[in-house]
Amino acid sequence: MSIVGTRVVRREDRNLITAGGTYVDDLRAEALTGAAHAVFVRSPIAHARIGGIDVSAAKEAPGVLGVFTAADLGFAPRPAGPVPEPWLAGEVVRYVGEPVALVVTEERYQLADAAELVDIDYEPLEAVATIDAALAGETLLFPEHGSNIVQVKGAPEFDDTIFEDCEVVVSQTILNQRVAPAPLEVRGAACVWGDGRLTAWLSTQNAQMARSQLAASLGVGEESVRVIAPDVGGGFGAKIGADPEATVLGWAAKQLGRGVRWVESRSENLTAMTHGRAQRNTVTIGGNRDGTVLAYRLDVVQDTGAYPRMLLLPTLTELMAVGVYRFPKVETRSRAVVTTTTPVGAYRGAGRPEATAAVERAMDRFAAEIGLDPADVRRVNFIRPEEFPYQSPTGASYDTGEYAAALDKALDAAGYAELRAEQRRRREAGDPVELGLGIAAYVEITGGDGGGESGRVDLHPDGSVVAWTGSSPHGQGLGTSLAMLLADQLGVPLEKITVRYGDTDEVPKAVGTFGSRSLQLGGSAIRQAAEEVIAQARELAADLLEAAPDDLELDAARGVWQVRGAPSSTVLSWAQVAETASEGKLSADVWFGGGAPTFPFGAHLAVVEVDTETGKVDLRRIIAVDDAGPIVNPLTFRGQRHGGLGQGAAQALMEVVTYDDDGNPTTATLADYSFVTAAELPDFELVDMATPTDRNLLGVKGIGEAATIGSTPAVHNAVVDALSARGVYHLDMPTTPIRVWAALEEAGKGNAQ
Repeated sequence: MSIVGTRVVRREDRNLITAGGTYVDDLRAEALTGAAHAVFVRSPIAHARIGGIDVSAAKEAPGVLGVFTAADLGFAPRPAGPVPEPWLAGEVVRYVGEPVALVVTEERYQLADAAELVDIDYEPLEAVATIDAALAGETLLFPEHGSNIVQVKGAPEFDDTIFEDCEVVVSQTILNQRVAPAPLEVRGAACVWGDGRLTAWLSTQNAQMARSQLAASLGVGEESVRVIAPDVGGGFGAKIGADPEATVLGWAAKQLGRGVRWVESRSENLTAMTHGRAQRNTVTIGGNRDGTVLAYRLDVVQDTGAYPRMLLLPTLTELMAVGVYRFPKVETRSRAVVTTTTPVGAYRGAGRPEATAAVERAMDRFAAEIGLDPADVRRVNFIRPEEFPYQSPTGASYDTGEYAAALDKALDAAGYAELRAEQRRRREAGDPVELGLGIAAYVEITGGDGGGESGRVDLHPDGSVVAWTGSSPHGQGLGTSLAMLLADQLGVPLEKITVRYGDTDEVPKAVGTFGSRSLQLGGSAIRQAAEEVIAQARELAADLLEAAPDDLELDAARGVWQVRGAPSSTVLSWAQVAETASEGKLSADVWFGGGAPTFPFGAHLAVVEVDTETGKVDLRRIIAVDDAGPIVNPLTFRGQRHGGLGQGAAQALMEVVTYDDDGNPTTATLADYSFVTAAELPDFELVDMATPTDRNLLGVKGIGEAATIGSTPAVHNAVVDALSARGVYHLDMPTTPIRVWAALEEAGKGNAQ
């Protein structure tokens, strides 16, 4: 029986649960003995001109080794799209939390007192804290650029004639609010130079990208930088590559001639680490009263924060605008604007959740307008199985999909008809606790970055296997999944397989982990490398058994080589074959570059209860179908779905980063930023479905972000559905009690009139 597809406990967990992981702040490497400690002095003002910086008192403080400002740095600003981002602000600050100076001391406890002594003269400027303020352009963050709009894509002008044949047209503006990634491990780095070479330990999702960024920023060759990613306590996209702080830290370590360490506080993390989402989407949807959608328009405004670090986000939203539907006419446009807020970057889905949230709210609004059940309207408009591969009107090439089947599975598992009946009973009885049902059907793109991935497999004379992957696990259990693939393919026991990653000296060429790419690309690379090892072994075993290579077969169930059709003949173990290899081992180092993007899909149903007297929302059930192709390890697959469902529901219910009119963050601690816990979540009801793809060697699709993409609009739609009988037809996220109560009050006033 193959180990693939069976439930295997994550091998990574024993050490994490017993001894604990080794994160950046835990490092005790010999090279870091005696390392100094660093803190960044950050702007307390959202927008100001810097009149001067006096570091003289700070330099005299006990234990201070150096205080550095923009004037000390000798390298070019960080490129950030059409406008530059300084490593340290020297002339203007543009968000609360922007680094202005770096203080380095002998001991960590000396940092706070020394940092307080850095005297910065701020001359306040008008804040631009909202999308509307950015579009108004009364205050410009970059006057030399001439506008707060830093990117425009899609249709230059909309064509209203696409809705001419529609019996019904509905428009809705939807705020996909700003959220904080809030990984359990905050950002950190440790840097030391030796023999003209920088070694940097970073909490990163891809060491190789970080190495390239550090080398380019510091003006050295990539061979002069080694990046090591130890255990990483979550990333969610916000730890892609190297943060600007890591570059400054590496530079400071060289200036001081000693190692330097930095770990941020939780408040720093909530204000200075990139945020996610932050889009405003206006949807217009038109069609006929039988449920057929004829035209769809999506107008995106992306808040990039102070510096546009990831202008790809609205582009991905446009790419996935139509979701799972075959809309005949489609228009999209996106604009990206800068605001005096924390920069926005990737966050679990990165542009694709925003597209799904928009189209799924549009479908519910359309269904409500024509008086049909939202499930029926979706069925009418789904892309049909026989249409795959499907070229979407926005440029995506979908591989495989069974969208109607996924929705039917979710609704059947939930008992949808019975739930609708219960909803009607409550409404007829005047129950103050309304029942709401929310549907979301989704498709997303995974592995869509256009790169490949590296994989290396070594099989040693003792029969053990060491594999190196360019992917970079940070909590997903990927190491276990890759070991399972090798155990299945080679017939080597799981306990004799080691998977290594995260060190650029060991894996020089790689892309890393983001965009749900790891198993389909990293796993395919490992599969390809193992195939090459098998091919090498076949030749060696043929010589040993004095047989033709084509007559040999690997019995993976026993892990032995034998002559095909003669199982009782002499067999050779992997160890016997490997010890005859010319290099003392069998080895293959490959680059898997043939994988095109895949498109996992699914359907979620959320069930909520809303107390209309208090506004409190209780999430009672989530029924989820998440189809990512064949499953390697059901345990890790479920884990990714659980995490995604929790994060997605949290955005719909409670999570939001807020600023006041002056650009001051009002959610800078976990006392103010609502962080979901198990107490707010139900037991997840997971329904299995697996539709393979032909776009990689394993037939798999990504699962790391999929459940997040479906759950947010499902929960959001459920809350609005609960309120719809009381005159509320839309409510922006998060659906907190005060927002729900205020919406009911406003609807009540309208009904009274």
